[in-house]
Amino acid sequence: MSGLPALLRQLVLPEWRQHPWRLAVAVLSVALGVALAFSVQLINRSALDEFSSAARAAAGEPDVILRSPAQGALDDAWFERVAQSPLVQAASPVLEVDAAALDAAGQRVSLKLLGLDALRVTPLAAALFPVPMKGASLTAFLEPDAVFLNPAALQKLGLEPGGTLTLQYGLQRLPLRVLGSVTAGGAPLAVMDIAAAQARFGVGKLSRIDIRLAAGADARALREALNLPPGVTLAEPQAAAQRVSDLSRAYRVNLTVLALVALFVGGFLVFSVLALSVAQRTPQLALLGVLGLSARQRRGLVLAESAAIGLLGSLIGLALGTALAALALRWLAGDLGGGYFTNIAPRLQFSVPAALVFGALGAAAALIGGWWPARMAQQMAPAQALKGLGGATPPAPAWRAPALLALGGLLALLPPVAGLPLPAYVSVACLLLGGIACVPAAVALLLRFLHPRSALGLLAVQRARHEQHAASVAMAGVVSSLSLAVALTVMVASFRNGVAEWLDSVLPADLYVRSGTPGQGDTAFLPPEFMAAAARVEGVARVEGLRVRPLQLDPARPSVALVARPIADPARDLPLLGRPLPPQGPLPGVYVSEAMVALYDTRPGTELKLPLGVGNPVPVRVLGVWRDYARQFGAVAIDLPTYRRLTGDPRINDLALWFAPDAAADEVQRRVRALAAEPELLEFALPGEIRRISLGIFDRSFAVTYYLQAVAIAIGLFGIAASFSAQVMARRREFGLLAHLGFTRRQVIGVVAGEGAAWTAAGALVGMGLGLLVSLVLVKVVNPQSFHWTMELLLPWARLAALCAAVLAAGTLTAAFSARAAAGRDAVLAVKEDW
Repeated sequence: MSGLPALLRQLVLPEWRQHPWRLAVAVLSVALGVALAFSVQLINRSALDEFSSAARAAAGEPDVILRSPAQGALDDAWFERVAQSPLVQAASPVLEVDAAALDAAGQRVSLKLLGLDALRVTPLAAALFPVPMKGASLTAFLEPDAVFLNPAALQKLGLEPGGTLTLQYGLQRLPLRVLGSVTAGGAPLAVMDIAAAQARFGVGKLSRIDIRLAAGADARALREALNLPPGVTLAEPQAAAQRVSDLSRAYRVNLTVLALVALFVGGFLVFSVLALSVAQRTPQLALLGVLGLSARQRRGLVLAESAAIGLLGSLIGLALGTALAALALRWLAGDLGGGYFTNIAPRLQFSVPAALVFGALGAAAALIGGWWPARMAQQMAPAQALKGLGGATPPAPAWRAPALLALGGLLALLPPVAGLPLPAYVSVACLLLGGIACVPAAVALLLRFLHPRSALGLLAVQRARHEQHAASVAMAGVVSSLSLAVALTVMVASFRNGVAEWLDSVLPADLYVRSGTPGQGDTAFLPPEFMAAAARVEGVARVEGLRVRPLQLDPARPSVALVARPIADPARDLPLLGRPLPPQGPLPGVYVSEAMVALYDTRPGTELKLPLGVGNPVPVRVLGVWRDYARQFGAVAIDLPTYRRLTGDPRINDLALWFAPDAAADEVQRRVRALAAEPELLEFALPGEIRRISLGIFDRSFAVTYYLQAVAIAIGLFGIAASFSAQVMARRREFGLLAHLGFTRRQVIGVVAGEGAAWTAAGALVGMGLGLLVSLVLVKVVNPQSFHWTMELLLPWARLAALCAAVLAAGTLTAAFSARAAAGRDAVLAVKEDW
């Protein structure tokens, strides 16, 4: 092996200088896969770190936090009990309000408002201590309309100390004086006196109590001393950041796996390029073999070449991925279309361990891609190769294909690991490898039905039949790329169709009215008198209110959504899965989403306890399961009158209006707008508009899949070109003999094109069938295990047929183009080498 550097200089460098585009394509294929995966990792890491910093800024640095599962539902008496405990060194009461602030242009800005006791907050969260502006009183914090903003809020709202912060409260504007600032970083944040906040927002309770434990005390001892009732939890402050990390984990993992698809097909491209390179250098390698170069050294030469490609591609990919992550964080603010990291502007945080991992993945993909060409170089018979008599590709064991397919099917049946569909990902890989191994059998089956009468067609068919095992090599890229393209097409089409049908079922009204966006439910709401007035508007036949609020059923999991709406007929009012149970006993009935069944095992007939903030959790009975594509971690639907009876909460977040016959939408909207003292605080939307916007967001979210489909198909077609180029280079003497026998150049090209058509047709058939199997795993296994919702499988046959036809035509033309160079005068002269 000591002579490898010299051999690399003498054999490899001239080859790459002569064909630099091949090196560029191989390196860029690895770089693209590394760049996509590494950029996704950097973006999500930066967003998570920024969110954690924002959570720490808003929570300070307490040892533990006492919290109620319902927002603003912790009784004030708890603070006195906690503060007087000998296990507590310091305690600070906090009221959290998700507010909607209005900037100078009247646009809503989500703002976290904290009500604090300035005399108690310093030992626990010094960054939240209000600092009065120059000229303000030292007791300015106690003024009922005083507010203090952090730098992010001042910048986002374009305010300065001394200005006026305008909050939305229902359909009114609530002005507050900015009398200073706080040093807390993170997302936009406002701080005011807790008593003033409770009075301003009509909340007589607390959201949480931050606690610093006394020396020698621990959380377990305090929990036992307080004798906490059901629903009240004592947790570490990192729990909130961990819940958001868990919330986005499946989304992040699926994005990373999707990005690694490019690296997967890039490995096939490295294989094709190196196979072509080995074929072109067969005479040199054979001569060196005759002169004493061992088979092991030939293998090491090709593997060193693939390692160099992988290393160079990984370095370029890491640099490109860092640049892509920086641009995405600047333009998308770390959201990535998932909606998990809103209102934060993360800065890029480079990770050396992640760079090493993804760099190693790129190098490994290149080495795996170069393993088969290296084995071909190792198994070469030098004396035979010098005569142009390369050995036939050895057939794969007959059991390999069915074994891989069976293993893939069994893995798809396994449950997720740590909440992630890891067995399903391995199942997809086994199915792909098994499908590639099926190509020779598919070629044989297809050729069995072909009986051409012309000599040219007979020669092409016989040649394809004789070399059917080499089809696995030539068609590996096509089968893998086409099957992934088919699977992604079916998955996206099924998901989009499911979302469209779901939107049709959950948007039955003619017009929808709201006063804010999700996440601003504490201050952006519609008062009950507005709903009553809207029902009396001319042209309105019926109105329904909708109340949505978060509930913390499990401190270790993200919140679920409680959806209170009129449910007179569950089968009509909700997109139910199956028939609901009839109401049973005195317990109120609720309907849960699919995610609730997956995460909390709340099947129909089971009992569930809802922490509604009215004392102990309220027991309810699950009567049915409904489909909800909007909330990944669960939703509970309850009849609105029942909810109001249990909680006394009269607010609504959305208002649905049904028109009277012949009523005009514009006129009804004008009349409803006139009911509000601040009409600009109202938002109106027609069902068609909501549907169009929602599906537009869906299409933008999945735009990357179409890009990866194009990349995969392009790499597969290049694999055909490289594979056929390698074969025709090795068959120059065969083509020369055909030319001496009277075949024209066009006829020789036609023979190769016929082989390409037969092999590509077999690859397209296998790719189509394999893609349908993979799509079944994606739709029925990966999606439910990742996001906890199901959908019906939709097969867009016209699109799939067009995709296969395009691959077949492109593969045939590519094979013909690859044969042009080898069917010329050089092939005729090559015959003389044996004379």
